[in-house]
Amino acid sequence: MKLNSSVLFVKDIEASKLFYTEIIGLDILHDYGSNIALSENIGLWSVGVDHPIMLHLEDNKYVNRTELYFEEEQIEDCFNKLKLAGVRFFQELQEEAWGQRNFRFFDPDNHLIEVGEPVPVFVNNMKTKGMSNDAISKQTGIPLNNVEEMLGTK
Repeated sequence: MKLNSSVLFVKDIEASKLFYTEIIGLDILHDYGSNIALSENIGLWSVGVDHPIMLHLEDNKYVNRTELYFEEEQIEDCFNKLKLAGVRFFQELQEEAWGQRNFRFFDPDNHLIEVGEPVPVFVNNMKTKGMSNDAISKQTGIPLNNVEEMLGTK
């Protein structure tokens, strides 16, 4: 098997299309009305209440335990853009114990979305703050040789 895409079931296809293109910045690859393929291998599907998927999802047997994860080098700019757009945040910009900055928010259908700094970015930020390679490795859990490769100190 080969993963083709992740699909989000949405109530209002037009609102979701605007959200993912105008706010998130994805491109529409194919628009079939109630089925939209976006860049980054994300699909938006608007299915009616009589669709077999919705019949099974509505009975609460299945619980949404997924999150879309994006990375952004300019995380503060991205956070501020989304804040200005009025998105509903689950967690505002913060730094995790391992040194990565991230935040989480909801799309119009309450799908959880996370934006985090790429690993090389937060490793470089830690080095800029004066941390040794050993300290970075210990805090992040990234093997020392990988830290050295990212920093070009190997």
